[in-house]
Amino acid sequence: MTSYSGSSARRTSRTSGLAIAGLVCGILGLFLLPIVLGPLAIIFGAVALRQTGATMAKWAVGLGIVDILLMIVMFVVAANNGGSVFWNVG
Repeated sequence: MTSYSGSSARRTSRTSGLAIAGLVCGILGLFLLPIVLGPLAIIFGAVALRQTGATMAKWAVGLGIVDILLMIVMFVVAANNGGSVFWNVG
């Protein structure tokens, strides 16, 4: 007779709330307030990465870095255009 123990190793896939918050901050930071939302995405993503190692946390950190890099590019363009961030195409 086969007996089953009650302590079976079930693998549950649970997404971290911090990973979701970091991903949302990273996506919103692409469109508005990258100076605030970029670092928040990195912080939330790093904490979630330590806790769970989820792929969503890695994306949050990556998007936070992209937010900061885009912010730096916008500052450089604005400094070279006399304070204007508008591009003229054509």
